[in-house]
Amino acid sequence: MLRKLSQRINGEEKGFTLIELLVVILIIGILAAIALPAFLGQQKKGQDADAKSNARNMVSQVESCAADNGGDYSNCAAPANTGLDVGANPGQVKVDSVSATGYAVTAASKSTNTFTITKDGTTGVSTRTCATHGQGGCKNAADAQGNWW
Repeated sequence: MLRKLSQRINGEEKGFTLIELLVVILIIGILAAIALPAFLGQQKKGQDADAKSNARNMVSQVESCAADNGGDYSNCAAPANTGLDVGANPGQVKVDSVSATGYAVTAASKSTNTFTITKDGTTGVSTRTCATHGQGGCKNAADAQGNWW
C-alpha cells in the first residue's frame, strides 16, 4: 500500500481524485449557502441608508427654504434645485405636507421601506419613523418605537 502511494506521488500520475474534488465542491456550497442570506440583508440596509440620507437632505432643503421665507414652511412644498430625485417612487423623496410651522418629508427606499421625518408645527419637535419595522435599516418597533436616526 505504501509502495503504491509512493509510486503515485513520485510517478507521473498527479492530480486530485474525483472524491477529493467533490468534497471540496460540497464544502464551498455549504459556505455559500450560509453567506448568501447575510449578504442579501446588507443590500437592503444600503438601500435604506440611501433613503434616509435623501430624507435628511430634503429636510435641509425645506429648512433652508423656510429660513428664506421668514420661518414659514408653507411655500416650501417643492424646494427648487435640491439635486435630489423627487417623487413617490422607490429611491425618491418628496415633501408630503407643509404648514406655516411644520412639514412631513417621506423617502421611499428601493427595498420597499418608507422613511418619514415630521416636524410638529405646535411643539417644533421632529420625529423619524419607518414603515416596515425589523427589516433592513428600520429597527424593531418594540426596540425603538419605530424611530430611526
